[in-house]
Amino acid sequence: MKVMILAAGRGVRMGELTQNCPKPLLPVRGKALIEHHIERLAAAGFRDLVINHAYLGDQIVAKLGDGSKWGVEIQYSAEPEGAYETGGGIREALPLLGEEPFMVLSSDIWTDYPFEQLPTSPEGLAHIVLVPNPEHVPGGDFGLEQGRLTLNPPRWTYSGLGVFRPEFIRLDPRTHFGLGDLLRQHIPNKYLSGEVYEGVWSDIGTPARYAAV
Repeated sequence: MKVMILAAGRGVRMGELTQNCPKPLLPVRGKALIEHHIERLAAAGFRDLVINHAYLGDQIVAKLGDGSKWGVEIQYSAEPEGAYETGGGIREALPLLGEEPFMVLSSDIWTDYPFEQLPTSPEGLAHIVLVPNPEHVPGGDFGLEQGRLTLNPPRWTYSGLGVFRPEFIRLDPRTHFGLGDLLRQHIPNKYLSGEVYEGVWSDIGTPARYAAV
C-alpha cells in the first residue's frame, strides 16, 4: 500500500520555529519529525511514499531525497504557495498514488500507532484512526458506532491517520478542500469506518505541544 505524507502546511501557529524551517523538518530527538515517520513506515514494510510540499518545500526534498537512505522510494507532489489544504493536496497527488487504497499520514503528529495494523483494503471508502480528545479539541470530530463513523456524540478526534480509496477523494471536485470537511459531508450516505487508538499520540500544532513531544 502506498503512503501519502501530508507535509505542505505553513505551520503559522509555530511562530519563529517555522520562519525558516518547514514544520516537518523540526528536530525531535535528534532527527527531523518526518524522518521518524519514514523510519517507522519502512520498519512496518511500506516502501512507496508520496510527500506533498509547499512552504519551503525545497528543504524537504533536499533533506529526504529519493528515500533510498531508508530503503523506500519517495515521490513528491509540489503545490503552490499556500497549498491546497489536506483534501485538495491528496487529490492533486492521485496520479502518483494510483487506483488502490492508500494510507494518509499527517507529518505533524507524534504517535506509536502500529502502521501495519491498518487495513490495506477497507470495506468502505475510507477507514480512519480516532484518538481520545486532547485539550484543544474537547468536542471531538466524529462518533463511532459499530465500527462506522457518525456525527453523534460521544465523539473522538481524527488522528491524522487513515486509509482512503481514490474514489472517495474524487467525490469533491474542488482544488482546495479539507479532508475533515469531506469526511463530515459524506458520513450520512457513504460507508466510512474507523477505530479508536488509545496509545501515544500528539498533534504538534503549537510551540507548547512541540516542546512537550
